[in-house]
Amino acid sequence: MTSQGQATTLAGADADAAGGSNAAAHFVFVPLREQGHLIPAVDTALLLASHGAVCTIVGPPSTAALVRPTVDSAQRSGLQVRLAEFPLDYAASGLPEGADAGDSIPPMHMWSYYRAMALLRAPIEIYLRAAHAAPFPTCIVSDFIHPWTTELAANLGVPRLSFFSMCAFGLLCHHNLERFNAWDGVEDPNAPVVVPGLERRFVVTRAQAPGFFRGIPIPCWEEFADYIERARAEADGVIMNTFEEMEPEFVAGYAAARNMKVWTVGPVSTYHQTRTTLATTLASRGLRPCAVDADECIRWLDGKAPGSVVYVSFGSISRAEPKQIVELGLGLEASGHPFIWVLRNAGDYDEATRAFLDELEARVAGRGLLVRGWAPQLLVLSHDAVGGFVTHCGWNSTLEAVAAGLPVVTWPHFTDQFLNEKMAVEVLGIGVSVGVTEPLTYQAVKKEIVVGRKVVEDAVRSVMGGGEEAEARRRRARALAAKARAAAEVGGSSHANLLDLVKRFQPGAPRGDAVSQM
Repeated sequence: MTSQGQATTLAGADADAAGGSNAAAHFVFVPLREQGHLIPAVDTALLLASHGAVCTIVGPPSTAALVRPTVDSAQRSGLQVRLAEFPLDYAASGLPEGADAGDSIPPMHMWSYYRAMALLRAPIEIYLRAAHAAPFPTCIVSDFIHPWTTELAANLGVPRLSFFSMCAFGLLCHHNLERFNAWDGVEDPNAPVVVPGLERRFVVTRAQAPGFFRGIPIPCWEEFADYIERARAEADGVIMNTFEEMEPEFVAGYAAARNMKVWTVGPVSTYHQTRTTLATTLASRGLRPCAVDADECIRWLDGKAPGSVVYVSFGSISRAEPKQIVELGLGLEASGHPFIWVLRNAGDYDEATRAFLDELEARVAGRGLLVRGWAPQLLVLSHDAVGGFVTHCGWNSTLEAVAAGLPVVTWPHFTDQFLNEKMAVEVLGIGVSVGVTEPLTYQAVKKEIVVGRKVVEDAVRSVMGGGEEAEARRRRARALAAKARAAAEVGGSSHANLLDLVKRFQPGAPRGDAVSQM
């Protein structure tokens, strides 16, 4: 392990520093480690590199370990993508050593982790100034939760773009709720409030949209939220994993509200869908080993009728309580539809819950596939046999469903997922809600909220069944998928935005022009 202040450079940063890359834009990505942020950030770096940019991804060893296989694969295909890791100072930040090694940062250590990440500014700057990191960076692309990168970019004298793995609709709702002081005088966290400043009427509660890091009754978090907001306001532009044709009024609205350029580049997962080895790249896109072999999933799905299988996954953070596991399992069984159910950390449940899952698996053998761990999600969603997706409404999953042309059963668990649900159900018209209206994860006050088996059954039947309403939902989903593909193709909006980024942030590009609205 290198000492604090030094970096281990991976994937051949020295090798390509001389040949032709000195005239290229050099984007330095500072992603957040959580999968919902990290995966799209890396995919965006790969897309920019595929258009001639040099991209360096920086982070601690725990992040590098997740990203390395993807970067190695990109390097083998000839892309100028680099990975540089910097050890965290656990002692100085108060972060227990190794606390960042799991699937996600434990909530009780999150504050210390953000402090540890901020301490990487100096070593990252030293590394980027060194000759072996040439060409000199032309742009910092930072996850919005790393506000300390404002100082990094300022010291290097380069622009900084905020990266959002979210939709413009959700960002604009959050922004308007805060700038118009919509929560002033609202004491009940479940009281409905109309989002101000929008042409259409959308109702939310404070519990569903408290604002980033707001509503935590600890002073340091409120200060951190203010710090993040200042950094967002001072950014030189925004990169967003969405596509303009899906939400044009909200993309334009957010750009106007922030008075800055917004580059929509999504769905960034299309990078993998344009590779020649489609099955391999789709299966390996996740940052954790899959619990089932990709070929096994394909063989299982190949035996099912087109559009007959419902896929169920709640992402990398949320964990259903044992009672909810039983209700969900029984609801899926009663729906009568074939299903793939992803159960992250299934082995952590108590003996009774594990026994229930074993019994359910035996009863639905051949019709239901229970995946205890990770599944190759993109590969599954792209298969013709899959006809619907029961999702927690994380934006990655929501956009992947859109790209696959699938309707969704929406089951949000916390914060922006409720706005993503509104996007799917109220804006796009491709979703059916299970009716959850309060957070299930990161609850301020512990509260049992269980979606019953009949609700699950009815929602799955509604999305997967016949009838004009279901058919109309599927037609809208297929139309969105066509728009997503067109956006990513040559001449499409996302493709054009990637080319524009590469051009505007080349060495010598006028800085005023690079960040202007027009």
